Amino acid sequence: MSMDYKKSKASVTTVTRDVNRLDQDTNNIYQTVMIVAKRANQISVELKQELNRKLEEFAYYTDNLEEVFENREQIEISKYYERLPKPTLIATQEFLDDDIYYRMSEPETENL
Repeated sequence: MSMDYKKSKASVTTVTRDVNRLDQDTNNIYQTVMIVAKRANQISVELKQELNRKLEEFAYYTDNLEEVFENREQIEISKYYERLPKPTLIATQEFLDDDIYYRMSEPETENL
């Protein structure tokens, strides 16, 4: 499921968060952090794959390894992706907007 991260409402800068709001659904800030971290990793991989696909479209190959060409399209694409919100900020916004599906495993009980 690929999302359009360009339309994310996530901030591009660091934002102070209300811890009580973050752990409202899980009742455990550490579980919230793990959910957001796993989602941020997924977003990071998706963005990297998307960026590589777009850069590949403008790749210029040469037989001479000494020649390096600065491709304006590749530079502009890279700058665009650098300006997007960071994956952690996107994941946090998704969590606050209830856009992340997660399932909590049942705690293991010991047989006494």
